[in-house]
Amino acid sequence: MIMDGAKADVGASDAIAPLGRRTRMLDRRSFLAGSAAGLSALGLAGCATSDGLILAEAAKVYGPMPDEKFPIPATDISKVDPKYYRRTVRYETKEAPGTIIVDPGNFYVYRVEGDGAATRYGANVGRDGFLWSGDAYVGRKSEWATWTPPKEMIRRQPEAAKYARGMPGGLDNPLGARTLHLYQNGAYTLYTIYASSEPDTIGTGITSGCVGLLSQDMIHLYSRTPVKTKVVILPA
Repeated sequence: MIMDGAKADVGASDAIAPLGRRTRMLDRRSFLAGSAAGLSALGLAGCATSDGLILAEAAKVYGPMPDEKFPIPATDISKVDPKYYRRTVRYETKEAPGTIIVDPGNFYVYRVEGDGAATRYGANVGRDGFLWSGDAYVGRKSEWATWTPPKEMIRRQPEAAKYARGMPGGLDNPLGARTLHLYQNGAYTLYTIYASSEPDTIGTGITSGCVGLLSQDMIHLYSRTPVKTKVVILPA
């Protein structure tokens, strides 16, 4: 089912969360965000940069976002492997600039910048049995969307029933601050690229097929991604 306006459809919300984490997601209190600037000081892959500089730059990029509709606190970057921090890297591809490429085998999402470069983000991806691949495109975008748990989830976790009519966007909402909804051939796939509030999930396979970026990374990608952008999901 396609989401209507800012309201999330029930299928997409179920695709985001692994069974073991959905209850935890209902009680979110700390979302992650940061500045829109990338780790430009790191330059392209292969440049020598000290660990201290990496951490200093990451602290800026993944700092608080007080001007958001729901102010977002800084992330605890100690919970994220530095290799998953946002940065510009060498990336050769025939895809056009602006294309999003998901590499679930390595837990990365790339935005092609052209001239052999890409912005790379660390990600969480689908767990075993929920991975998929192929071409899609961004059919719709949402900011602070309403989340509605599917009936199947309510049967498994009765505590979710209180949100049967929808959980408004906010810091507790599992859909996060920004969401890119993926389509194929005019139909919503129920899969998304969404904002994750759990830094310890980056670099893991935990979802039912959706792809999660740290909230500040998702906001950065979202701002540069128009509707109709091509998305390539590589085989794991």
